[in-house]
Amino acid sequence: GLAPEIVPGDSNLGPVGGSGFGVMALCVAAERGFVSREAAAERMLKIARFLAKADRFHGAWPHFLAGDTGRAIPFFGPYDDGGDLVETAFMIQGLLTARQYFTHDTPQEREIRELCTRLWHEVEWDWYRKSPDSDYLYWHWSPQHEWHVSHPLIGWNETLIVYLLAVASPTHPAPARLYESGWAGSSATSVAYRRNWSRTTDGDHFDNGKTYFGITLPVGSGRGGELFFTQFSFFGLDPRGKRDAHANYFVQCRNQALINRAYCIENPRDRRGYGPDCWGLSAGIHSGGGRPQQRDDNGTISCSAALGSMPYTPEESLAALKHFYRDLGERTWGVYGFHDGFNATDNWYDEAYMALNQAPITIMIENHRTQLPWRLFMANPEIAPALAAVGFRDDDAPSR
Repeated sequence: GLAPEIVPGDSNLGPVGGSGFGVMALCVAAERGFVSREAAAERMLKIARFLAKADRFHGAWPHFLAGDTGRAIPFFGPYDDGGDLVETAFMIQGLLTARQYFTHDTPQEREIRELCTRLWHEVEWDWYRKSPDSDYLYWHWSPQHEWHVSHPLIGWNETLIVYLLAVASPTHPAPARLYESGWAGSSATSVAYRRNWSRTTDGDHFDNGKTYFGITLPVGSGRGGELFFTQFSFFGLDPRGKRDAHANYFVQCRNQALINRAYCIENPRDRRGYGPDCWGLSAGIHSGGGRPQQRDDNGTISCSAALGSMPYTPEESLAALKHFYRDLGERTWGVYGFHDGFNATDNWYDEAYMALNQAPITIMIENHRTQLPWRLFMANPEIAPALAAVGFRDDDAPSR
């Protein structure tokens, strides 16, 4: 039942995180009538049953699962054979959304809710601290290699949702203080770890506050990094009208998207096609870094970067969508929607679809249209107390 990682590609390579995004897109599809509710529920139940039987490591799934057996696939090398907490968080975000969507009193939908709750409760977020005195969560643990992939989770990046769910867990919570010491990187060990990690003079600390192209970036490395940072944690978490001690994340995400667009308009490397309606640097196939920095810009536009920014930059994102669809035409889209990306400088137009970049377009367009994914995820009773515990409060910054 999981989504394939890439189409065309190995159909047996099941991405856990990308499939979590797919679960959220499935709820949107059912609500919009693209598929029947019955068909969506059938697919959702198949996914949940598969996940319950698949390999898990202290409740966390690996990055990739074999579609035929449910076994972990060590795709990134021999040490990648255990639990991946980030991919697991992306899946749990999807399962909690599905739990709130499939609420009918039918045997099928009752089982969906029960399985989503069980899988959520069985993730041992506290295990992924590595030790009781750790200041942050860790990405990966393997029963064979233990903490060999010793990668702490420190923002600004796609891992805010990991910390929120870890604190929200009713069964295996992580301490709320890890949000500040880990996600916000305020502890001495976190500061030491991330020093110069962004390879920019503006990225040594979580807080930024500098201005790029006349636009202020509250947190993160210089010019903000890849645009998927502004999307993956915010498919379910509604950033509007709230802030933590460091940022209003709607403002952060909007400004990062606008900085990304402004870089493409300035186009310092003279990449072909870049402009006000052709922008969006992020991770993807052939992206070459996908950041608004000259060293990380190989000329590739990732379609999901601008389109997944729709709630933050609706006018600019819609203009990009029209350009991709109308002007570039079938070079950029096909039977499943927009392809992963293109590089006009190299006359390269991808024909593949990537799970991590495909579902985000659907989810974020719907968050702009009706806020359905946001409303569903935020309705889970565990979320509001967790936000309060890590210091979120109301904020009246405008949500354009």
